[in-house]
Amino acid sequence: MGDFNLALVIVAIVVCVLVFIVNLYLLVNYQHPDDANQAYLPKFVVVLGLSIAAISILMLPADVANRQACRHSIYNGACTLTLPMKELWLAVYIVDAILVFFVIPFAMFYYEGDQDKTVLKRMKSSLMWVISTAVICALLLGILYGVLGKVDFTVRHLSSSTQAFPSSWDFSSGQQCVGTGARQCSAYSANAASETIWTMRTTFPEYIVALATIAGSVLFTIFGGVGIACLPLGLITAFIRRPKAVITRSQYIKEATELAKRARELKKAGDGLHQEERSGNKGRRWRKNVKSVEKELLLLEEDVKALEEMYPQGEQAEATWALTILGYLAKLVLGVLGLIVSVAWIAHIVIYLLIDPPLSAFLNEVFIKLDDIWGLLGTVAFAVFCFYLLMCVIAGAMMIGLKLVFITIHPMKWGATLMNSFLFNVGLILLCSISVIQFCATAFGYYAQATAAQEIFGHTLQSLRGIKYLYKYNVFQIGFIVLAVLTFAYYAAFVSSPNLLPCFVILISYLR
Repeated sequence: MGDFNLALVIVAIVVCVLVFIVNLYLLVNYQHPDDANQAYLPKFVVVLGLSIAAISILMLPADVANRQACRHSIYNGACTLTLPMKELWLAVYIVDAILVFFVIPFAMFYYEGDQDKTVLKRMKSSLMWVISTAVICALLLGILYGVLGKVDFTVRHLSSSTQAFPSSWDFSSGQQCVGTGARQCSAYSANAASETIWTMRTTFPEYIVALATIAGSVLFTIFGGVGIACLPLGLITAFIRRPKAVITRSQYIKEATELAKRARELKKAGDGLHQEERSGNKGRRWRKNVKSVEKELLLLEEDVKALEEMYPQGEQAEATWALTILGYLAKLVLGVLGLIVSVAWIAHIVIYLLIDPPLSAFLNEVFIKLDDIWGLLGTVAFAVFCFYLLMCVIAGAMMIGLKLVFITIHPMKWGATLMNSFLFNVGLILLCSISVIQFCATAFGYYAQATAAQEIFGHTLQSLRGIKYLYKYNVFQIGFIVLAVLTFAYYAAFVSSPNLLPCFVILISYLR
């Protein structure tokens, strides 16, 4: 058993190194050419943040594997060389919170600072903003921890009388315990009056993790509920609306002319906004117009990309068209697989979390049976479901940000992503990753039982004073399901029938 634990430690180290290399690769290939050979501080924060997010997602499967390494031991101390998962959880999520609320804002302020200022002045300005935020956050955390930083556990007082040692051990459904009379154990027959509340103060690191989880759970409920439907359906819809054939040159010229006209209008609008900025007129209306121009620019870029797909150019135009078709086929396959996983997720939430008592353990039993086939097969499937949920959060954030004007989402583009967009998305991923882990630890409580994550995100978080009612009444799970159903309905009504969408927009404008 010790060899297995040593192998787990080695695998954990190797995975951390691989995660760092993959994130470095993503940074190099996604960054904008303007950021090449500069902005090293934001780049370091991006790689660190992405690594922490990926490692935090992988820690729950590692926690399960760590528990299984000692499942044959009589007591935990008999199993050596195991990973100190509780300490690792707290360390990772405290670093997560520091990155989200302090380091990433500092890097964004520094990156977006006035380029005419010196490095020291930009750092001083950014540091002043971060210090102000830190002081406010520290005061709020201290007050909340002093007033509400306690957990209330419901316990039941049990007592029983002594009985003579029996000469035989004959137990059945009618006689569960030693002795005569009702033939029931004290725990079974205890009345409701024996219940009481056991209060104890939680540790400050656990309280920080709990509050960060609540902040992320709000975003996770909104973005994850929308994304679990729009991620697979978006891929399938992209295949349905794929270009069926290459357009003619005259059609290409006509469409390109229209796009060029839109580009000139956007450039004119952008120049006007720059003039207003230089004159100091940066009011609410100016910010609204900036967001509107940014949204139109994103739509224009999507139309340009679609036109380039319909009329490939160059010496290898036929090969480019073939790769385009293969890409859409891959989207169809991934969309169908994603739809299966999404339906499985929604069914599992309803069956296991929302119905009391649960109708079935469902996916928990699937993972356990996969572990019986091969030691880590269930753990790998478990990790896939957790990662898929994080991808749904990102997809939902992109969809909501592009559909609604008052939310600014920085899109990630291959070879054209500025560092502020990188930092924004990394902060979003980090904040939601905490909630994804907590959600997975709750949804797969049967499979992930007796783990350090269960202790932190299960008993402590769900018994924390002032927060426990959100979990007691399944507020986040219900919101998640409602938004998922509404998004499915949206795709069925408007996306699959695009002619209805303009009518819907006109109706909303009329009601306003």
